Formats: sequence, C-alpha cells, structure tokens
Amino acid sequence: MSDKRQLPLWQESILLVATAMVLAIIVKAFLVQAFYIPSGSMEPTMLVNDRILVQKVSYWGGNDISRGDIVVFDDPGNWLTADESRHPTNFVQRTLEVFGLFPTGGHLIKRVIGVGGDEIKCCDTTGHLTVNGVSLQEPYVLDESLTKDKTFDVKVPTNHLWVMGDNRGNSADSRAHIGDPGGGFVPTDNVVGKAWLRVWPWNRAGFIQYPDTFNELNSKK
Repeated sequence: MSDKRQLPLWQESILLVATAMVLAIIVKAFLVQAFYIPSGSMEPTMLVNDRILVQKVSYWGGNDISRGDIVVFDDPGNWLTADESRHPTNFVQRTLEVFGLFPTGGHLIKRVIGVGGDEIKCCDTTGHLTVNGVSLQEPYVLDESLTKDKTFDVKVPTNHLWVMGDNRGNSADSRAHIGDPGGGFVPTDNVVGKAWLRVWPWNRAGFIQYPDTFNELNSKK
C-alpha cells in the first residue's frame, strides 16, 4: 500500500486558516459575540469602552427573554447617535468584526424591564417602577432617585420589550422614545443576545451579575 499523500505545507496552512474562520463565524452566529460599551447609559454595571461577550444560548429553542436580562439589540429606529454607532475604521478591524473577533458597534445595550403583556408604571409613591403592580427594588441603578424624572404608564405589546439603562439620568432608552413610531418598544427579533462576560479591562473582568430583583415576576410566567 502506498502512503497517503499529504498536502503541501502552504495548502495545509490555508486549510487551517479557512477552517478557523468558518468556526469563528459559527461561534458568532450561534454562541457568543464580542461588543463594546459606547456610552455611560449602563453605569455602574457597564462602563464606557468595556468589552463584553454576549451569549446566545439562553434564547435557544424558543426560550423567552426574561425581565432583568441585560441584552444587546439592533437599533430599533435611530436611537443611536453617530458617535455611538461607530464601527471599526480599518480593514483589519472590519475583517475581524465579521468573524466575531473584534467588538461590534452599531448596537445598544439595556436592561429588560418588561416583556410582552406587562404593564409598567413610573412611579409608585416611593418613587419606584412597578411591573404588573409589583414595586421594583433596583440595587443596580446608579441613582434611583432619577428614575421618576419621567413618568409613564405603558403596556408592552406582544413580542416586544421595554428596556431601560441602569444610569437613569443618562440613558436614551424606551422612555426617551415613547413618542417615536415604535412607542419606545424593542422588537424581540432585534435582540442579539444576553450580556454574559466582561473581558476588558482586566481588573474588572468576570461574569455579569444578575440580582434577584425580577425573580418574583419571572416565576409567574
């Protein structure tokens, strides 16, 4: 028997690179994707220029987005400023972005406060948001007193979300877009995934923490 013929080294190298690129695309499409934080709207949970990984596994198999999830989503209608929607500017960065190897721009990140069917009000007599009559205690908010700066009473349509930033005094979130054609609601189809891991800066790297604020509400699904 003759020995199995091996590919020349240069061909093997090309094959390995191509395989790695295909795997990177698959990972980006179905598992995790890198993003950076463009603004201070999620302080103190997320700081400007934090690099995070967003996982998509939580929403596989028809699993619903839950209240309290921090989600990255496509701009539902000119929510982003020109600076916040910036993308990589050189060829190498743009190429890496395609394969999920460079943090993606042009998206927003907010915390889900309400899902389809929820009634959300701002605010009760203590200055807290209520969801379906349940008053929320929100330890992740930078300055909770600023939550009541804009009052509202909304009913979230099916397959939509009501989202808010943790920095209530500096977040152009659902509240800021109530008067827009979409009413400030985000279609669930726009959601890319759930914030999972902070990878930069190194001194703040670690898994994203989710307090039990919404446990009572989510248990009633």
